[in-house]
Amino acid sequence: MSRETKLTPPVYDQPPSIHLQEDHSFDPLQSAKLVRLYAHPWTQILLISLICFCLPGIYNALSGIGGSGQVDPTVAANAAVALHATTAATALFIVGPIFSWVGPRICFLIGGWTYALYTGSLLHFNHRANGAFVIASGAFLGIGASFLWIVQGAIMTTYVDESQKGRAIAIFWIIFNLGGGIGSLASFGLNYNSKSGTVTDSTYIAFLVIMASGYFLGLLICSPSRIRLAQLHNAVGTEKRSIKGTITIAIKTMKRWRVVCMIPLFYSANIFYSYQQNEVNGRTFNIRTRSLNGALYWIAQMLGGLMIGLVLDMPWFSRSMRARIGWTVLIITGMVIWGGGYAFQLWENKRIAAGHIQDIDYTQGNISTGPIFLYIFYGGYDAFWQGFAYWLIGTESNSSARAAILVGAYKTFQATGAAMAWRINALHTNALTQLGMNWGLCIGSLIVALPMVWTVSDHTAVEAEAGYEGEKQKPALKTTDGMDV
Repeated sequence: MSRETKLTPPVYDQPPSIHLQEDHSFDPLQSAKLVRLYAHPWTQILLISLICFCLPGIYNALSGIGGSGQVDPTVAANAAVALHATTAATALFIVGPIFSWVGPRICFLIGGWTYALYTGSLLHFNHRANGAFVIASGAFLGIGASFLWIVQGAIMTTYVDESQKGRAIAIFWIIFNLGGGIGSLASFGLNYNSKSGTVTDSTYIAFLVIMASGYFLGLLICSPSRIRLAQLHNAVGTEKRSIKGTITIAIKTMKRWRVVCMIPLFYSANIFYSYQQNEVNGRTFNIRTRSLNGALYWIAQMLGGLMIGLVLDMPWFSRSMRARIGWTVLIITGMVIWGGGYAFQLWENKRIAAGHIQDIDYTQGNISTGPIFLYIFYGGYDAFWQGFAYWLIGTESNSSARAAILVGAYKTFQATGAAMAWRINALHTNALTQLGMNWGLCIGSLIVALPMVWTVSDHTAVEAEAGYEGEKQKPALKTTDGMDV
């Protein structure tokens, strides 16, 4: 058999032929193995996780310090309002369809660079105090974040088998939040002796370098058509790639009652960040302790993501039962953690009235231990919430195009809620009022989502993908290891 024959890619669903190779410097079989590894579902899950480690993970480290490392959090809060407003305006009906037309790699490259722009604007603010530039950069970042998160959500919820989606979410959440944890620890070290209340230039520069590295990793993102997963290929076969077809999919997706039940869950997904970061962490602790708390917060996210991922992938329960168990975990832990937050806020209000602001150091164990552990539990609960929401999205479809619409809806309503919360924070609304709003919206949205959770099917059938309606059951399709790219 000639070398040209050996280089011809095998047909889908047929295992690649094995040939005896002569001793040549270029081995086509070895090259094929590398390509197959590149297009393996878990390779792409790890890749998008690492990219998010470098971009939103480091951004989270920055924002988690409180006020993005500035003494006055007002500029950062208004930038966050601009960020979430532009995300809400673009994620569902602009970026979602663009994903369907150009694929994940181009989609990411369009928006990923905006994270470095925002960090650069904060470095500039340290010297010029140009708040308008920071707010404008936040608006651009909101658009870029729409592109990145829709790519991430589509990959995480469709590139692995149905029985492994909880694990994919867990692995992503661990690696992604490792960025926030390491970034916050770096900030803790760089600002250990700082007395100014503002992070150093070297902190922003270090974050810029990491973000630039993450952007270039996006060149390795693989399209859905090359992923070796049978259920994904079957779902892709039902997609309509025309403009009319994409709009039809988006409308049908958003009209489903199951998706409508999830909208409050989506809306509440980021409403608590402004209160937790600017009020609990930003107003209570000094700069080095805020950095340390940021690290602990994101480490708690890693552990929380692992825990909820394992719960949602428990093999001895059906998918429908795992949905109900996950919901129960969220509502019980939510009531306990927010109840602890209420007790903290009553205590903190008395301290603020006495003039104690940004003064607690982690070495003051008698007063710092409780608030630090509360902040840790807030981080874990956020991971529970996000992991459960993404997992529910994954139960709705195995199609990357449809998942992009669902993630677009998630990001649109998530950003709308977050913009509202950040604006309320920027207006210096009473902290107890902010806590009550967060607590009520979280528990209320879980109750609204219960009918959808209660009717999660055990498998997503190809017939349901084709019409995107009905609940016809079909055994889950497994990874076809012999499928080539």
